[in-house]
Amino acid sequence: MRFRAVDVTSPEAVTALDAYFAERAAGFPAAQGVYRPTYPASLAFTPPAGVFLLVEDDDGLIGCGGVRRIDPRPGTGEVRYEIKHLWLRPTARGRGAGRRLLEELERRATEFGAEELVLDTNASLAAAGGLYRSSGYSTIEPYNDNPNATHWYGKRLQPQIR
Repeated sequence: MRFRAVDVTSPEAVTALDAYFAERAAGFPAAQGVYRPTYPASLAFTPPAGVFLLVEDDDGLIGCGGVRRIDPRPGTGEVRYEIKHLWLRPTARGRGAGRRLLEELERRATEFGAEELVLDTNASLAAAGGLYRSSGYSTIEPYNDNPNATHWYGKRLQPQIR
């Protein structure tokens, strides 16, 4: 398994995001309405503001995920990054690739100076919630108004000393 940084608007990234959004729309809880995809902006995922990774193995593209800098929590000056669009093809799940992708995104955010990582998810993504909790993320107050989210998580990081 390998990670490759790409522009989030590249054809390969759009292919991965299309698959991710289609899967989310198909499994989105009807009681919450309609899933609303938002394609990411290139500048937000260009170092050091962020990075977007494709996950590949010998069979080709198996997933994607990104991390981007966002505003600090009110009243703090802490450097905060957000995990976005962490996704693996169903056939790639259950083998640890999601955990390795999350760890790689955390590593890169730390290199950018992140002191806190946050993310949002939906309760219907039980495996994702389990991954985040088992990786040290705790429930936090909502930090955005994402209509697709029902749960928000955060994790403190130790920034790299430069």
